[in-house]
Amino acid sequence: MGIVYHTNKQTGITYAYENKAYWDKEKQQSRSKRKLIGKVDPTTGKIVPTRPYKKRESSIGERSKKPGPLPITRMKRSFYGASHLFDEIGKITGVFDDLKGCFPDTYRQILSVAYYLILEENNSLSRFSHWQKLHIHPYSDDIPSQRSSELFQSIDEEGRMSFFEKQAKRRIEQEYWAFDTTSISSYSDILSQVKKGKNKEHDRLPQINLALLFGEQSGLPFYYRKLPGNISDVSTVKQLVREFDILGYKKVKVVLDRGFYSKNNINALYQNHQKFIIGVKLELQYVKTVLDEERENLKLWSNLQTQFGAYGVCRTIEWDYEQERPYKGDVLKEKRRAYLLLFYNPEKAAKDQADMNEYLTGLYNDLKEGRHRDYCAKDYSKYFEVTETPKRGRKIEPKEEAMLAAAKNYGYFALLSNEVKDPYTALSIYRSKDVVEKAFVNLKDRLNFRRIQVSSELSLNGKLFVEFVALIYLSYVKKKMQEANLFEKWTLQGLLDELDTIELFEAPEHGRILGEVTKKQVEIYQSLEVQPPSL
Repeated sequence: MGIVYHTNKQTGITYAYENKAYWDKEKQQSRSKRKLIGKVDPTTGKIVPTRPYKKRESSIGERSKKPGPLPITRMKRSFYGASHLFDEIGKITGVFDDLKGCFPDTYRQILSVAYYLILEENNSLSRFSHWQKLHIHPYSDDIPSQRSSELFQSIDEEGRMSFFEKQAKRRIEQEYWAFDTTSISSYSDILSQVKKGKNKEHDRLPQINLALLFGEQSGLPFYYRKLPGNISDVSTVKQLVREFDILGYKKVKVVLDRGFYSKNNINALYQNHQKFIIGVKLELQYVKTVLDEERENLKLWSNLQTQFGAYGVCRTIEWDYEQERPYKGDVLKEKRRAYLLLFYNPEKAAKDQADMNEYLTGLYNDLKEGRHRDYCAKDYSKYFEVTETPKRGRKIEPKEEAMLAAAKNYGYFALLSNEVKDPYTALSIYRSKDVVEKAFVNLKDRLNFRRIQVSSELSLNGKLFVEFVALIYLSYVKKKMQEANLFEKWTLQGLLDELDTIELFEAPEHGRILGEVTKKQVEIYQSLEVQPPSL
């Protein structure tokens, strides 16, 4: 090993190389690896580096060192208690390690923005600079508006999908995964997926749709998809099944609202050997037939479950399974076992009646005053007959038979499953999908995502991901609060504010000093299954 020199015959310039020579015992010959160091000065004979050779080596060495705590250069007093809570949740859920593995250069910025979104309810990111001066957070520095846009744009699809995969592997394989969608409105005419569609909150703005997947037992989200605003729920299931396969999700069990029901979707779930519980409409012919046979049984005391306030029965049925086989040019038709679970709830019957009366009154008033709501278009003619004559003017007559037909099913509802045949086990699992609906409320209201406020696709994708990370932390806290009955004493914001009063004092040559932690605060941490802070 040493330095070797080589002179270029055309230019006359002599170059110096670091030479690493070795002997290949098998081939009995010498080999060498050369690395350019620099040019040789013809006057002095010294080597003039052509690149920052030594500097580059030292910087690589510095990067390989494990980062330690930042030195304390000035006195500072910061709020620490809520950030400590999130730090610990990140370790418990694996979010910290998974983010670090997927986004090694930006994971601390992602976490800091997520912490801010949770603690500063409904505030825009323009307030981050003020917030970070008063709080301990993972990045420990400001993220101005321009930097936050760059952060969002740096979050790529490969990193996101890798994060979903890592988080899914931490979930219990046997739990059901609740899947649902929501609409998020936008004023943008630039974003390609912002489309006019059926808005679940009857907002007239164009929108995107967001699909979320939650663990039924863990209560935590671990997957989402952004969809064009004009895509209906029923169209998303096949794509969901395909992405399960791409991400390597095996033995998946899903619980779906009835808006996702279609014969093709049920066939797709059977084809991919996935267990499901899905809501079904009572108007379906096979459901009507069985329900008419079971109406009397559904009011027997022996079929009552007081915990749910509902009567329930299960009927085993045969599903007419069909699968197109392009490679054979035919359609496979088979019978598959399924369980139709029927329920009757007297309280729901009374509520259905009251809701329908209010709805019908609204339809009548619309017709009377000449108003028109697009999402009610079919029901105007279904429940009322409108006639107009020159003498009598407009006459609105109710279609009583249609109203009585609707009233026949007040209080009844049905589920379909290919695994669960106990009505109350199925109902308990199905009700777990409420975690998704609550998550949408958290996402839109608490995390300030009711309107899209970005101007590029990359920024939207990145901001959605950071909001999703924040939702994991928020969902963990809310689930633990529910399990410990903390909502009897605290609101979510009140609890976080109580912890956020714990301070951390930093001073040069004195280190970090933790402020007072009260007995009440220790009890909150313990109820959330998190270790209280200590230094």
